[in-house]
Order: sequence, then C-alpha cells, then structure tokens
Amino acid sequence: MATVTSWKGNTEVVTARKTESHDVPGIISLFSPVTEDLFGRIAVTYLLELSNLALTLCNEKNEVIAHAAFLDYPNWNITDQAEWEPFLHENYTNNKCTPLNTLFMHLIVAKEEYAAGCSQEIFRRAFILLPELQFILLFIPPEERLGFSHSELDMENVFERIMPVPGSPMERGFTLLACPRHRCHPQLYVRQARMEDYDDLMLIWTPQSETLKETYGEYLLVDLIEREGEENQAAVCEVGGTAVGFMSFCSHVNVSLFQECFDLGPFHGLCKPHPEDILKVPRKLSIQGDKDESNQTSQKPEPVSSQNLEHVPGADAAAVQKDGTVTVSQTELPVGDVSNTGSKGSAAALLETDEEGDLHPVYRGASNVFRIRLLCIDEKYETRSLNFLHYAFNVFPDRDLCVILVPHHVPEFPLIQSFVRAVPSCTSSLGQELYVFHRAGLLTSFNVRKAAASDLQGVKMLVETLSLNERIWNDSKIITEACRNPDGMPRQAFVAEVLDQIVGVSVTRDELDIEYIRSHYNIEDFINFNYHQQEEYGHLCPFVLNPVFHHYTKYFLKEILRLGHKSSLYYPVYPEHVEGKFQRPCTHSLTSALHYMAPVRPRRQIVYPLQELGMNAPSEQVSKDQLKYSLNHTNQKLVLESKVCINTRIVVVGASDVGISFLETLIFWPCLKFNDLTLISIHGLPGKDPQSSKYRRFLINSYCFNDEDYAQMSFCSWVNVVVGKMTGINRSAKYVVVSKEKKVPYDYLVLCMVQSYQALAPTGADISEVTSQWPQRFMEKVPSNHFTLNDTQDCLEAAYWLKENLVSSRGNVIVYGNTIDIYTTVETLLSLGIDGSRIHVVQAPFSSASPCLTDATLERTVGEALSEVGVAVHPDSVLAQWGQGDHGCITRASFTTATNPLHLQCSAFFSFAYRTLDYETFKAVNDAGLVFDGRVVIDAKFHTNDASIRAADPLTKFSRRYFRDELTHSNFNSKEIGIELAVSMLSLFDPTPQPNSKPPEGSDRLIPIYRWCKVQGGVLPGGYNYLHISKPDIPMPLNVEHDPCNHGMEIVTGEVSHGNYFRMHFSRYNMVDSITCFSKDSFPVSNYICLYGQHERLLNDLYYRWRAGQLTDLYSYFREPWSMAIYHDRFIDLQKELRQTLMTEQVPGQPPAAEQCHEQNPGRLASLREPVLCYLRHHRDHLPVYAPTDAYRLLPAAAGNQGLKPGRVRHSGSSGSPTLAQGPS
Repeated sequence: MATVTSWKGNTEVVTARKTESHDVPGIISLFSPVTEDLFGRIAVTYLLELSNLALTLCNEKNEVIAHAAFLDYPNWNITDQAEWEPFLHENYTNNKCTPLNTLFMHLIVAKEEYAAGCSQEIFRRAFILLPELQFILLFIPPEERLGFSHSELDMENVFERIMPVPGSPMERGFTLLACPRHRCHPQLYVRQARMEDYDDLMLIWTPQSETLKETYGEYLLVDLIEREGEENQAAVCEVGGTAVGFMSFCSHVNVSLFQECFDLGPFHGLCKPHPEDILKVPRKLSIQGDKDESNQTSQKPEPVSSQNLEHVPGADAAAVQKDGTVTVSQTELPVGDVSNTGSKGSAAALLETDEEGDLHPVYRGASNVFRIRLLCIDEKYETRSLNFLHYAFNVFPDRDLCVILVPHHVPEFPLIQSFVRAVPSCTSSLGQELYVFHRAGLLTSFNVRKAAASDLQGVKMLVETLSLNERIWNDSKIITEACRNPDGMPRQAFVAEVLDQIVGVSVTRDELDIEYIRSHYNIEDFINFNYHQQEEYGHLCPFVLNPVFHHYTKYFLKEILRLGHKSSLYYPVYPEHVEGKFQRPCTHSLTSALHYMAPVRPRRQIVYPLQELGMNAPSEQVSKDQLKYSLNHTNQKLVLESKVCINTRIVVVGASDVGISFLETLIFWPCLKFNDLTLISIHGLPGKDPQSSKYRRFLINSYCFNDEDYAQMSFCSWVNVVVGKMTGINRSAKYVVVSKEKKVPYDYLVLCMVQSYQALAPTGADISEVTSQWPQRFMEKVPSNHFTLNDTQDCLEAAYWLKENLVSSRGNVIVYGNTIDIYTTVETLLSLGIDGSRIHVVQAPFSSASPCLTDATLERTVGEALSEVGVAVHPDSVLAQWGQGDHGCITRASFTTATNPLHLQCSAFFSFAYRTLDYETFKAVNDAGLVFDGRVVIDAKFHTNDASIRAADPLTKFSRRYFRDELTHSNFNSKEIGIELAVSMLSLFDPTPQPNSKPPEGSDRLIPIYRWCKVQGGVLPGGYNYLHISKPDIPMPLNVEHDPCNHGMEIVTGEVSHGNYFRMHFSRYNMVDSITCFSKDSFPVSNYICLYGQHERLLNDLYYRWRAGQLTDLYSYFREPWSMAIYHDRFIDLQKELRQTLMTEQVPGQPPAAEQCHEQNPGRLASLREPVLCYLRHHRDHLPVYAPTDAYRLLPAAAGNQGLKPGRVRHSGSSGSPTLAQGPS
C-alpha cells in the first residue's frame, strides 16, 4: 500500500496489483483525449492479453484509479519487435538497454489529479516486481504532432528524454523517454557492517525477530557484527546513509553433510575440481523408471570463459584453469529421465536398497562455497537483496558458490528466487532446503539470439552431458544448417549466451495442432484465443539451460517469444512408453523449462456417435484419437510471473484414486507450485505400463482415472515416487519408514491407502463345521499360486503367471469371494483362453445384505451365462483347508457348506473374500498412536488426532461424535474425496486472501455433503458390459430401496436376457439418481456419467416421451444429436449461469421465473436465450450439431417446453418424431 497526493492536495491510499479482465471498464473510463495521441488507438483487452506486465492501482473502495501495461518491444510500430535492440543502439548513443533489463510502456492512464503520484507508484512497483528491470522506455509522437509540450504530461518526475544521434531519422520522428530504476527504486549501497549501524538495524530487526529466529535460528545481532573475521563477515546495505538491510556470511560450510542430503552434481559437490574426483558411479535404482538406468551422464564441467569477467565480483581470484576458463559445472542431470532428474526423480533415485549401501560421487577438492547465515532487510528493499552478493563474492574471492539454508515451511523470499534449489534426497534428515548461487549468475550479459551454424560446437559442449544429448544435437544441427526439419516443418533454434559463450539452447516450431489442444486441454484458463493468430502459437522442443543461469529461464522463454514472433508456447511431455517423443522431464531438472511453465489440465471429452451425427460430427482435429501427452504452457502475460513455490514436504501414502486425485489437485492448482510432493506406493505410479491396462479388467472399474488421464497428468514430472510399503510412522521425528529400511521425512502426511483384498486363512476346523471366527487374515507365507488382486500391477503379474503356467495345462482355477470382482475375474480368465469347465466360482457368505450385483435379475442372468460356458458356481462356502504341494503351491482346497463339504483340485486360487487394511499398514498406524476404531478415525476435515497427519479413503471412518458410523469414504466418489482433501489443505499454503465467510454454527459437527456419483463398471461373464451409477450413500438392494413414499420413478428399456437393458431411476424431485446398463455392446460410460443429477426435462422432456410411448431404447436415445451439449465438460458452467439468472430475476411472492409463461414475461426468455447462444457459439468446435444463431428461437414445443434446436439434423431414433431439446430447468 502507498499514498498518492493529487495536485489539489487530496490523498488516496492505493494498492498495486496485477490487472484483471474485470478492470477493463474502469481502465477505459480513465481514457482522456490525450491517451490516443500518446499511444494510438488501444484495445485494452487485447493489450492485456499480450502484456508482459500489467499493473492497476486501486483505492480503498477497489476503484481503478491508474493502470499501466508494459511489453518487451516498442509501443509504436517503429521497428520489428525482434530488431529493436540494434535499432536503439543505432539511433541513440550511450544507452545500456538490453532485452534483459528493458520494458516498453504501451499504456498508462490515471485519474487526472493523481497522474504524477500514480505514475511514480506504478513504476516503483514494476521495478520491485522485476529485479532485473533497469529501464522503462516510452516512445511518444513529437510535440508538433501532439500540439503540447512533453512537460505537460505530469510524468517529468519519472521520465527523462533520451536524445537521438545527430542525423538520425528519430530526430524528426518519435521522442524517446526513459525511466531508469534509480529514479523510482534507489540502488542499495553495500558495505561492511559496523557497530554504528546497530541502532538503524534494530529498527528492522525487532519487528522481524520471530521470523528471523524461525528461518535462521537463534542469533544476536551484536555477536554477528562483533565476530567478523576471516571466516565470518557481515554487511549492510544503506539508502541515504541509513542502514536498511543486514547480511551475515560464513566461509565454514559442512560440505560433506550437504553432499549426503542433496544431489549436488550440477555444482561439483560444492568443491573445487580435483584430479582424483570420482564423478560417475553405478546406481541400482529401486524406483519406478529404473529401466532408464542407461541414461547416466558425466559431470564434465561446462567452462564459461573468464575473459571480460570484470563484471563479476572476485573474478580475478576465481578458480581459473590452465586454459583460462572459470569452471561452471554443467548439470549431469538428464533432461528426460525422471529417475535421475530434479527433485522428483532424483530424490527417489537416492532411495536405494543395495546391500552395499548408497553410492555417491566422491569430491576430493577444497571447499568452493560460503553460506549466508542470516538476512534481515526492510520489506521496501527486499527485492534488491541480490546486491549483497556482489559484495559477498568480493569478500570471498576464492569461492565460486554461495548457499543458504531455509526451513521447508518458509515461503521463497525474493533473494532465493535467484538461487537454484538443490535437489534433496527423500531420505534427507537435514529438514531444510538448500539453495545455491554461482558467482557467474551475477553476470547481466545474458543474451538470446537465433542460432547460427557457427554455434554448433558450443551447443555440442553444452548438451554432451545430457541423456537426450544426441537428439538435441541433431535437432540443433539440422535447424541451424537449414531452417526446416527433415519432415519439412519450419523450425527455429535459439541460443542463450553469456560473454560470447553458449549457455542455453532451445528449438521451436509452429504449433499446428492448436485446435486439438484447445479442445482437449483447458488452455483457455490461460489465454483468450480471440486475440491470437494461428502463426503466433509455438511448440517448444527440447530446452536446455546451464543451471548457473537457471534464474534467467523466464527471460530465455520471453526472448524466444519475442524473437520468434510468438505469443504462446506449448511444451508436451509424453509418457515413458512412447518411443521417439520427449518423455518424462522433471519440473525441477536444472536444465528444464518446466519450472517456469504452467501445467494445463486436460478436458473431459464427449464420446461422439459419429455414425449418427454424420455430416454434423466435429472436425477430425477435435475427434481424432492420438497419443496422449501432458501439456505445459507459457505466454507473454505469464512468462514474467512467478508462482509461489511451496517447499513443504507432503508425503502421500497409497496410489489410490483418492491419493491420485489429491496430487492432481495440487499439481494443477493455479499460482502455487509444490516442490516436494512424494508418493509412497507398492507398485509406483499407476498407468506407467499400457500393456497392463488390458488386464485391469480383472477388477471392477471406478472410472475415476484411466491410462489417458495418467498420460495427460505426467505425475513423473512433478512427484517423487518411492516404491515400497509403509511399515512405520514416527510422529515425533516426522518420518515414514518404508519397507522397514528407509526413512522418508514429512511435514504433512496424507494416508490414502485402500482396504485391499487379503489372503484369507482357512478356518482349520472340521469341514462340516463353520467357525464363528471367520474370516481371519492368513499370517504365513502366501503360496505362489494364491492371488489377491488390488491394482493393475497385481492383475498384470497374475495374467503373466496364468499364461506361463496354466493356460496350456488342465488344472482348476478357484475364484473365491463375495464381491462383483469374482465375476469380472471369471470373464477375464475366459478371455485368456481358460476353459469354463476348469473354473470354479466359490461364493463366500455375504458380509452384508447386499449381493454382488444390485439387481437380482442381473445376478440370475450372469449365473446363466456362467452355466452356459461350464463354470461351476458353489454358493455360501467357507474356506476350511487347503493343501500345499512340494513347491509350496496350493493343490487342493476344501470348503464348508450348508450341505455337503466341497473338495476341489486347485492350480490357481483367486481370493476376493476378505478385504481389510493391510496388516503392516495397520501395525504402522496403530503403533504410531493414531486413533483406530476398526479404521483410522478422522473428523469432517480429514484430520486425525495428529495435526500433521490427514487421512481419507476406505481406510478411515468418521469419529463417533458424528453418530454416523455406517458412513465412510467408501460410500462416496473417490475423486471428489481427493479434491476436497486437497482443498482442505490448500489454505495452509495459498497466500491469496480467502473470503472471510464464517461457517454456520454447528457445521463442525456435521459430515460434509458429497455430491458426485459412485460408479462401478466392467465386463461380466457372457460378455455383458455392466455399469452402475448411483448417488453417494449406503448401497442397498433395489427391493429394499423401493419406498413408495419417496421412491420417485424409474424408466427401463430393453431386457436383461437380450443384453440391451437400460434402467434410469429418478428421485421424487425428478432428478436422475441412478443408472444401470447391462449390454452386449459397449457404450460411452463418460457420457452416461454426465446424465447423473440432471432433471428429466433437461433430457429432452424424458417423462413426456416415455408416457407417449416414444421411447423403446435409451441407448439410441442418448446417442441422438440433441444430447451432445449435456456431455460437454463446460455444460455445468452454462447451468450455473442460467440458474443464477433465474435467481436474480425471482420476484418475492411470485412463482419461480422458470415456471412462468413465456407470454407473461418474454424478457426473461431473452435473458436465458443469450447465454445459451453464447455457449453454443463459443464451443462450436465441440458442438457443431447446434446452430448458435438468433434465427433459431427457443419457442414453445408441443409439450409446452422449450429447448436447444440442432441446426442441421432432425431428432431421430427410437423416440419417434420429436420436438426441440429441453434446456436447463
């Protein structure tokens, strides 16, 4: 906040913030006749879309009183945007403007009386936000064209005129005004600290004492100043003779500890090079991705020429080699291999189980580092903290690296945003983050230009230590020698150089698949497509930057946009299994651009009935099926923004749907970037092997995530993966024990394990008796042919074992259990070629009144299908004994039944009878002292009795104080639970002020309301495709659920026996609350999920058509063109908008607006029509079947309803000749 004074003497308290789209009307209201003279005709929305920086000043009433927009090229069309730097140097002498330190002002407006004060405040904020910014330039027409003097602009307090060289055409053209940094944000003078500074420093030390203690530990200012010597130094920065900041340095650094806790290969272990250094060591990885072990790289240092290093403090005494170069260690981290890259993969890679112990590089050179012990600076000047480092490197001329330790929970402050975060080990016990800075990072001669053939040798030196070096080298070589790829596609290569040495390289091409991107990713969260041309979209190919200059990544990207005449860049990351594509980079790879790009959330797609749509089907760009990838993005308005980095260690145990949904929410949360997310999972990340997905059909599907979703999220780029099982929790020391060996520390632990199928112990009783202690866990070694399937990896291993050992033999397969998984498993066994006569389904007694399938008719039909293929079904049987052969395999099994004992030969045994918490997980939770009451006890906000531990998923139950013991998270949609879990924790990290809404009194004693539907689906015996969508509640059989008082209504078409059964149940409020499909043909599950919760009138007046006898097949009915809009992922936004319109127009004492006749209030109909038409126009690519034009009015239909009308087709199919489709009700 700041105070500005008008020329009338009035004052306003103003706040500077980033400009938002809703500010546009307020900005336009500030335009004056002079505005167009100075800046030309301005389209504000378009300008905001392209601005690198746009700032707005608001007063206490949140009224816009000033605005300015800045871009990285001149504000008048004086020269090409890629050529302004040579143009400036040619026409203006002695200017020090470079693309790194300069922005151009394209617009500034303010309330007339506050113009002078507002302009100064906006410029000051711009310099604060961008530490590298040194100059703001403005071209304006000459005075004779303006008709008034430049001094009348009320900006002489910030601008000074730059005179062109004699004879330059700019003498008679435009006038150049410049605002140097020192005019608005003074430079800091840094010197050695003295005791005389104590009083000044205490003025800033005292208010920050608690924060300083929390960040750096217990220090006394007097001691830090008095104990200066060879090892310890202290400095102050001053403004106008007053000390405003203090920094303490120390040259004694525990390098061995840092080498043990962090991956310091990119910085040569913080040591000077030594001939006896051992840089390459073999690794035995125990994490997902160990197949990429071959991508090992050397740590050959990348030299940066020492000539002209006079700009770098202490360069004269730096580590100069015989060849006259200063070594800047080039990263040994590969670009594309998560198991060796960045914090996500590398941290997990250090989690080894080699009996010989972990192997790390050995550095024998002297220490090459000093550390910052403490920083205390006035908030007004904290963005200039980097000025201290010039002094520090002069004080320690023999050290090339500076480090600072920061606790995990401390947000990144301006100083460390210029540092490089060292990659921590998952097992690091240090409990702090390490940030590193190289003295060469102070160089400001960072320049980006188009690559030339002469750069090839420099590029080769840069990339030779990377795992993708051959591909990057080939790309660069081809493109610098000819501007086209072998496929004929135009491409551009750019290099970043410092002191004439190449330190970065990137390759781009035109993004030709933009329609696919727009329709498959939520890219419109970041850009407005109306203001971008097709040729302005760029595709970023491999990107490499020396980690010493990692903090210049965003400027490298900005220059790629400017020089390539692009407005946005797209960076795809393909799954590991896709050959020939850019795979699995890590966001924290010190050579990668992902750290400064935004991950783009994928969009749910409509499953189009292309045959029914015919010529009205969407274009191939929208509907085509191609390789899925994770998309990352940046653009002109995002490229200089910095996300808030969260270093808090969040450890998630369990790759369940809840755990994946939780991580997905954090990864895609805007403005926040989580650096230390860790997933502990027995089989690593799901979706890593596409071959395993076809065997996933062993188990029923929840339809929360599939392989395409995993490919589009690219968790391997953002999440550490530790493969193993949680076997212990130490709450006091805050770490998790994995597989009884390794310790993974956490700040917050999130338990997301599911109740899994466990090996069931035979009762051991006489087979004619049934013991009351059944079921019990089998505690001995499980036989090798006994299978409990809980995830895709289990299914894959079982399928391989069956193919190798059973398919060609004659042994029996016993499928034992009481859940629907027994049916999906039998169907999968049949599909593998196992004869039905060899399969025995032994049904365990049901633990509740619910059968495997919710409908008894379906159960009978499945039973008939089993009989037809020869599968024997044995009901109500308890496992009594099994016999094991010489190799420890089960050879026979005996069961207790209500009649005669059952004895079966056995070659493979699948158990689905006992589902509970894994014993080792239970023991870890119980031993840790977490409250356990059959399950882990939580409250409505997912808290356990430990404030640092959250829990969700079926492993939990609500505390008894809620008096709802029958409700658990298993009754709700797992994806929704994961999202709510993440949202409940985001308030701990998100600095954005939240609305101060007080929850209703007593809400803490209520269980949250979850609204998403529960989904189950799979392929059942007989080849029947089964789907059941239901409301989140305690499941009950249909005959119990039918209560005539509030049962509602159901619509059924088809017959179960014919394989075309479709049942929809509506609540008493006429909302869809369950769907059951049972069909021989496949059907679009994702489309049908969208029908849940919709009103019957929205479904083209379904009740009316049902009563009129027009419906004979719901499958074909929901393939008709009118329904496509309902399946669209943005349809819910339209519903909310229409509902809000109806609510705002509601008149007290009158019927709801939606129920009033159109003739009574035609204006209301118009207010509803326009949002619908806007929606159809905006989503024309997805919904071409509709005609979004006013020529199609929403007129009353024969049944008295109104709706959307398909533009070029007639409503056809089993429902007969229809009227218009019903709109939202």
